[in-house]
Amino acid sequence: MKIGIVGLGYVGLPLACLFAKKYSVVGFDISAKKVELLKKNIDYTNDLDADALKQDSLYFTNDSKELKGCNVIIVAVPTDIDKQNQPDLFPLRSVSATIGKILEPGMTIVFESTVYPGLTEEICIPILEKESGLIWKKDFNVGYSPERINPGDKKRPLHKILKIVSGDTAKTLSLLSELYGSVIEAGIYQAPDIKTAEAAKVIENAQRDLNIAFMNELAVIFDKMNLDTREVLKAAGTKWNFLPFEPGLVGGHCIGVDPYYLTFKSEQLGYSPQVIHSGRHLNNDMGKFIAEKLVKVLIKQEKVIAKSKVLILGCSFKENVGDTRNSKVFDIEKGLSEYHIEIDFVDPHVDAALLHSKGHHVEKDIDINKKYDAVILAVKHDAFKNYSLDLLQIVSVSGELNLFDVKAFYNREEAIGKSKCYWRL
Repeated sequence: MKIGIVGLGYVGLPLACLFAKKYSVVGFDISAKKVELLKKNIDYTNDLDADALKQDSLYFTNDSKELKGCNVIIVAVPTDIDKQNQPDLFPLRSVSATIGKILEPGMTIVFESTVYPGLTEEICIPILEKESGLIWKKDFNVGYSPERINPGDKKRPLHKILKIVSGDTAKTLSLLSELYGSVIEAGIYQAPDIKTAEAAKVIENAQRDLNIAFMNELAVIFDKMNLDTREVLKAAGTKWNFLPFEPGLVGGHCIGVDPYYLTFKSEQLGYSPQVIHSGRHLNNDMGKFIAEKLVKVLIKQEKVIAKSKVLILGCSFKENVGDTRNSKVFDIEKGLSEYHIEIDFVDPHVDAALLHSKGHHVEKDIDINKKYDAVILAVKHDAFKNYSLDLLQIVSVSGELNLFDVKAFYNREEAIGKSKCYWRL
């Protein structure tokens, strides 16, 4: 068995390393720079150690022709949205064309990218047929196994997450169940067909998006009531069936993106989803809400807003990762920048040089010689546990700390005692 993995990002790279423990694996990515780093045993995602990349059975390339001879090719390219929140299908169309050109009889192609129900059969398979000249189900087969990897989560590595598999025939389903089952310790769930597996994946994140949206709406309501949302949730959580969700910034390339694939397909069929759209609007507005809350506090303190400086701790889309794609922390920055407030970021995980080139001022650590009118804890990186309230006081103007604790990272009572203003979402 020889396996090809197409797309060596946060999904494809761990998958390639896991399969390489038992099979010969060709990892393909269009980025020559990324492949060059991987050949030097350097993981740009900082999620894997060098030993995982050193396996003799694992080969990296940016030449798609080297995928020839693979029995199974697994596609793990990103699926994003455009500025109008419509699915950006270019990566999937492109990768389908690339694979089609090297597709050989007997191959099985598996898609892991999150899509709307029906996309694999409506878009990807016709491209594979067109580019290869082969016939689906006669010359080659297709499966779908939605990715469930959680970047930065050391408690739930890939092999400990239950895997959904589906196939275009019973034989394909059996093949993929055996293949994935040989490396996934948590077990395999066989979906009845590809479309069901696609739908299951997209609603996983839509469900989480909606639950967080409800928490965010409660946070806005309770803020107007001068209630601490976290204390309300803590009290409500004593009931056995209360779901433990928290308010927060919903970004990244999954929860903040996937629901749009479902709404897109739904609208194609003539139905505009009310609840899903509402949840998306709520979550997309939270950065602006936090920024305006901060500005109002500074106004009450009679600070000169246009000359104010704010330090934001964290700018990746989630804790303990360096991925800033679709990070909603930048929405806070945008909201504050409209008032000409100067913003500094501190984030030990991100590519500071890359963000500098995009106009963001990012450092790896706090500069104690700088003074800020407010500090925002936006991402709960473990590294920030070293940032005591005393340190935040030191970098505050006149030692008066205005702390906006988006993630409820600090102890509330201690923070209130050390702050001129302490607020949490």
